[in-house]
Amino acid sequence: MARPSSKHVSVKLVLICLGLLGFALMADFMWASSSRFSYSLSIASNWAPPYHSDSSITMPRKPDHGNLNKGEAAKGGKDTNPGRTLSATFADLPAPELTWKKMATAPVPRLDGAAIQIKNLLYVFAGYGTIDLVHSHVDVYNFTDNTWGGRFDMPKEMAHSHLGMATDGRYIYVVTGQYGPQCRGPTAHTFVLDTETKQWQDMPPLPVPRYAPATQLWRGRLHVMGGSKENRYTPGLEHWSLAVKDGKPLEKEWRSEIPIPRGGPHRACIVVDDRLYVIGGQEGDFMAKPGSPIFKCSRRNEVVYSDVYMLDDDMKWKVLPSMPKPDSHIEFAWVVVNNSIVIVGGTTDKHPQTKKMVLNGEVFQFNLDLQQWSVIGKLPFRVKTTLVGYWDGWLYFTSGQRDKGPDNPSPKKVIGEVWRTKLKLIL
Repeated sequence: MARPSSKHVSVKLVLICLGLLGFALMADFMWASSSRFSYSLSIASNWAPPYHSDSSITMPRKPDHGNLNKGEAAKGGKDTNPGRTLSATFADLPAPELTWKKMATAPVPRLDGAAIQIKNLLYVFAGYGTIDLVHSHVDVYNFTDNTWGGRFDMPKEMAHSHLGMATDGRYIYVVTGQYGPQCRGPTAHTFVLDTETKQWQDMPPLPVPRYAPATQLWRGRLHVMGGSKENRYTPGLEHWSLAVKDGKPLEKEWRSEIPIPRGGPHRACIVVDDRLYVIGGQEGDFMAKPGSPIFKCSRRNEVVYSDVYMLDDDMKWKVLPSMPKPDSHIEFAWVVVNNSIVIVGGTTDKHPQTKKMVLNGEVFQFNLDLQQWSVIGKLPFRVKTTLVGYWDGWLYFTSGQRDKGPDNPSPKKVIGEVWRTKLKLIL
């Protein structure tokens, strides 16, 4: 057998080396491309499109509170959860864990209802049961014995949701709101309830109807401001007041007052130490679908904000420190304890990609002495339109619409549950 020549051997070695080099270059290229691709995915997963505030935009999806139709149980987690895995874009704020105990459930579930506490009783009004069913009665919860009882009817002309409400400790003043289910129109009717006799009386109607206006008694006058206008979407800035005493109007007409700096519904309105505070809220809301015979709710762009305003002795609005995060649907979600305002749950900015409503699961405290906000605890789940009370050191909430689970903050099930925890304030 003839041996190959040295020339042939050299050529073969060169070809082998070139092949190995080419393979190495190709492998390096593939690794680099894979790294760049993985990095691109990482960036894309944390990127969110801008959310433009354009009131002409109609979101092509069913309203979040359309889930009321089915009333399904929430999925994806237990009521009490040690942690929540959300994108940092809309994650819960860090907060201490609280020990919550479930109490006697309300006779009916409620969304967008109203509540007033007088001593050891929580009067719970109206609200949606489902998107097609609204309540027209009052249930009463007794904090001392953990029972519900004393149900009685509301006037037939009274609104069923988005009410303005305030009390002097005996009489409850009820102003305007939405009449009927879905996204029906508002009413300007105003009433007063004597909680001792359970009797209702008419009051002068509001100059124009409003949805969920900020409402409070201050210096002998019933103040009503903001809310949404008659189309359910456009923020109102108007501010009216009416002199009242012992459940009776002292005037025949409402008086115009200084407009609120920013309009919109679903805000907390509170009087402490002769000062009136308006907290949180939103601009925009669901509207009735044009031409719908049932006034079917159609989603519109909404902007939730964290603004805090105070009306002072000179009847001028002052801007105070903002909430830790935007918060809306909190008109009856507050109590005043030890010169602090405590707010429970609500809604915040929409999910930046899906544009779905995002619920809040925090308990906020505003220390009025320090003018400082704190996050003092977590709820057993995220929930909006809570109805809140405080008794004997315990913080209570009932009703509202809760989240879909620990990892999904969008709304689902309307509840009637009652929960309580020992309130621990930051002083």
